[in-house]
Amino acid sequence: MAKETTYESVLVESYFADNTSGKHGRIHIRPVGGHKYSTNLQVECSKKLSSDYPVGTKFLLRAKLTDREGGGAYLYSHFSWPVEIIQLKT
Repeated sequence: MAKETTYESVLVESYFADNTSGKHGRIHIRPVGGHKYSTNLQVECSKKLSSDYPVGTKFLLRAKLTDREGGGAYLYSHFSWPVEIIQLKT
């Protein structure tokens, strides 16, 4: 059952996943540490964030906390929504 939460601005970053079991690709998106959400949460969003920008780039996007039946919690942002680049990793 989906969590009843609202969309909010969330600061996220791309990173190399240590364990890619059950995931697509090696580069993933997670919340930036020191903010509201744990860096252990995965973020479902546009794949462009992990394919078109250097690893370590920080983005501000609109997301909400949700979950899937039989799975854990994660942050969801629709792939077509606008994203702000906060810090481009060089």
